[in-house]
Amino acid sequence: MRLRKACGIAVTLLLLNGCAAPLILGGAAATGIAVAKDRRTAGTMLDDERIELNVLNEVAREEELSRGSHLNVTSYNGIVLLSGEVETEAMGRRIAELAGKVAKVREVKNALRIGPPSSAGERSRDTVITTRVKSRLVSDKAVDGTSIKVISEHGTVYLMGLVSRDEAASAVEVTRNTNGVQRIVKVFEYTP
Repeated sequence: MRLRKACGIAVTLLLLNGCAAPLILGGAAATGIAVAKDRRTAGTMLDDERIELNVLNEVAREEELSRGSHLNVTSYNGIVLLSGEVETEAMGRRIAELAGKVAKVREVKNALRIGPPSSAGERSRDTVITTRVKSRLVSDKAVDGTSIKVISEHGTVYLMGLVSRDEAASAVEVTRNTNGVQRIVKVFEYTP
């Protein structure tokens, strides 16, 4: 029953992100497994998806913010990580302020950098780093890599999830030994 619910949630999450049907059919099983192992409740996972969309919508309403920024919003258990680039410090503060007002946001971690938006090449390098880290975490026996979100920006890797302190230490060690990683920022919540 739990796996059936997880698959349903996975399909819903994919639909919320606008994925095409072939991707849903091909990826639902793998996503369903990750969702089934996630330490968040199904409701919290959906809340996190809504939070991400709502923050992006709030920022889009203020043209000067969306025009002068490259914004990534990641929510895990109500903790929002803002990453990317903005033109000014004031813009970064305003985006964090808007994010903090979105329903069910418990905390905002503002990792926005001041500067021009990153290039396609920089974003591609970060995608490769994220893929490398995630692959290594999933194959590591000391940590449940399916319960950790990995976000990369300018060679900095942000790790989010509900983990024990031992799992966090293992995840950091795996990440530290991954090619291309320049810095690691832990955005973990610790379980007893």
